[in-house]
Amino acid sequence: MSAIFHWQFDPILVSIGGISVHWYGVLFATAFMSGYWIVQRICRDEGQTQLDLDNLLFYIMGGTILGARLAHCLIYDPEFYLTHPLNILKIWEGGLASHGGAVGLLLGLWLYARALPLPSLLWLTDRIAIPSALGGMLVRCANFLNSEIVGNPTNGSWGVVFEAVDELPRHPVQLYEAAAYLLIFLSLLAVYRRYGKNTPHGLLTGIFFASVFAARFVLEYFKTPQAAYEEGFSISVGQWLSVPFCVAGLGLIAYALRSPRQALGK
Repeated sequence: MSAIFHWQFDPILVSIGGISVHWYGVLFATAFMSGYWIVQRICRDEGQTQLDLDNLLFYIMGGTILGARLAHCLIYDPEFYLTHPLNILKIWEGGLASHGGAVGLLLGLWLYARALPLPSLLWLTDRIAIPSALGGMLVRCANFLNSEIVGNPTNGSWGVVFEAVDELPRHPVQLYEAAAYLLIFLSLLAVYRRYGKNTPHGLLTGIFFASVFAARFVLEYFKTPQAAYEEGFSISVGQWLSVPFCVAGLGLIAYALRSPRQALGK
């Protein structure tokens, strides 16, 4: 069966004076800015005024990008980057890993929140979890635009030929993952609207980790290997890395459901 369409897309949105703005960068920035707006609205609705959201955005962006970059370099291509360590700094050449981004995000939130009078770090991670799923969707759409993180070849009529890669119809796995993250975002939003400021601490964070990385585990079966050394592995590197996040997420859900519902400041 033939592919629905051939995909060829210019990753550069605009070039001015030798400076290029890429679609990936625009969607990546949109992920953070949409998250800022969502958290700002949540804080306003809950009457929280002590949070410096501009500073919070700085910690989140720094932690996410640093964690995602280091994970990509040291987990998915360690031989090259340990041999050429200065290339780790060349983030504009691409290469960010979501597992490292999640760890970096948590670290950034911890650094930000440790001096705040919050009853629980989980209150903050719960609110950040909602836009994080939306951000994941935007990043996977950017991956599709860039013809990267492509899927395995398929005979299905839904196959896409990424002309920048080869002439084989492949699973548009980036869109599968984007759809999964959109569904998770809507689910988290529905849970938050159900409980509001009385959402059990850790519930949204647990749902986020358990669902996002369960989806990642399943969809890895449709992806081409991301690390050169994982060729022939029965379980990919991405799947191995997803397991502890899923377990931690389930643990947080259990913790949240067993704990009394408390709002910030109570």
